[in-house]
Amino acid sequence: MLKPLPRQFQPRHRRPLLTVKPVAVSAVVLSATLLASGSAGHSATATAGASRPPVAAPAAPAPVFAEDASLVLSQLDGQASLSGAPAPAPAAPPPPALPRPVAGLNQTQMNNAAAIVRQGRAQGMPEKGLVVAVATAMQESDLYNVASPAVPSSMKLPHDAVSTDHDSVGLFQQRASQGWGSVAELMDPAHSAALFYSALAQVSGWQNMSVTAAAQAVQRSAYPGAYQKHADRAAQVVAAIA
Repeated sequence: MLKPLPRQFQPRHRRPLLTVKPVAVSAVVLSATLLASGSAGHSATATAGASRPPVAAPAAPAPVFAEDASLVLSQLDGQASLSGAPAPAPAAPPPPALPRPVAGLNQTQMNNAAAIVRQGRAQGMPEKGLVVAVATAMQESDLYNVASPAVPSSMKLPHDAVSTDHDSVGLFQQRASQGWGSVAELMDPAHSAALFYSALAQVSGWQNMSVTAAAQAVQRSAYPGAYQKHADRAAQVVAAIA
């Protein structure tokens, strides 16, 4: 245990060698700390900003050229189909080309002959039946769709010529009063041809008959031999349309 110094060796005044106020010291330390931390933060921020890669600007959309348009449209169509949207309706097929007139016919006559031939093909008739039908129309109406003043409703329907023979109308001069059909049906070239072919198909052995005999079996004309003279021209017309 240390003993206290004798009185004569003790200093008269006890002063600290350095007097620094605690508050001042704290302020200095705090200021230095803040400056140091600010500098460090600024340096860190600068360093971080310097090390961060630059942000690229968004790329402009690529232009769509003409050759890409169809691909884009097809992709949109596919998306519409997958989403349940109705697909566009298919384009209607183009109308059949008009046949060039042959055998001394004009365009109107040739168009009517084409309607007769196409209807026969639709019903599965052989070429002999097509020739019989065209020859019959040549004799009955000269291949014109005929209206009759005796049948006023026929005059309101599309027609190529006007003639009066009882109540006979159309390409085959069929009569509504004889049960062939309505006036509208008889004035329609394809429908009147369909009626003729249906009646011809009911004639037993018509394929082995002459053109005039087969035609007469259907038409029951007052001039049964008149159809045969049209057989060669009718065959030429059928061949041209086919």
